[in-house]
Amino acid sequence: MKNKTDLRMYAKDLRKSLDIKLISEKLVSLIRQSAIYNNAKNVMIFYPKKYEVDLLDLLNDDKNFYLPKVSGEFLLVCPYSKDLVEAKFKIMEPCTDPVDPAILDLVIVPALMCDKKGYRLGYGGGFYDRFLKSCQAKTMVAIPNELLIDELPFETYDIKIDEIIAK
Repeated sequence: MKNKTDLRMYAKDLRKSLDIKLISEKLVSLIRQSAIYNNAKNVMIFYPKKYEVDLLDLLNDDKNFYLPKVSGEFLLVCPYSKDLVEAKFKIMEPCTDPVDPAILDLVIVPALMCDKKGYRLGYGGGFYDRFLKSCQAKTMVAIPNELLIDELPFETYDIKIDEIIAK
């Protein structure tokens, strides 16, 4: 099995060859069919980076949406608004004030890769693992089939995801 660093490089290169726009549309459709999503009222999604799955079409649904904001080593939960700024890691973040993460019913987590056991490969900063450790919300990853593998290397601090949506 390759190490996480090699897998990150592989995943980033592979994503560049995928039709992310089409895959994103299909993933949004599948998310809308998910019981976890349909039962959630307060949902945290992420603003996509280049070549990353784009789930922003979900913002048209009748739910309360939140985006993460990086603060030091931690993620804050901020209500979505169209007023966004480019922040650390060149990620668009909301300008709204943070709220208590306990409000969340579902967190849709970004991932470079995911395995069939529910472990995800992030960008290596540990932000989501630290955040999810104390968050009671259900979790979901939406990922292209090409980036869903049988098994990823994982550490004791890696948090398993509740539902994987792949297309």
